[in-house]
Amino acid sequence: MNAKQELLEVLKGASIKCANIYFPEKYDYKGEEDIVLKVNHSPADLEEFLNQLDREYDNGYGGQELYGTIWIDDIQWLSRGEYDGSEWWDWNVIPDIPNNLK
Repeated sequence: MNAKQELLEVLKGASIKCANIYFPEKYDYKGEEDIVLKVNHSPADLEEFLNQLDREYDNGYGGQELYGTIWIDDIQWLSRGEYDGSEWWDWNVIPDIPNNLK
């Protein structure tokens, strides 16, 4: 699976607010190789972020290879799902605040 293509398919045109993705390929992972896109990024920053994601990984059964969180806006984000090594992006939305809490 290509990480960049997978993400673009999941986004379906939605804009990324910020992101932190990593491929902890080593047991001594310390975060130095995180692929980061900061809030208020430029189009060039977004292009570089996507270019860094343009790599193949095995999203099938086995160990998880891709981790991270992508913020879409103030109420939505993508997080990695995993079961027995099979991986995917989960689309999350903050639920509406019930009237009794307003």
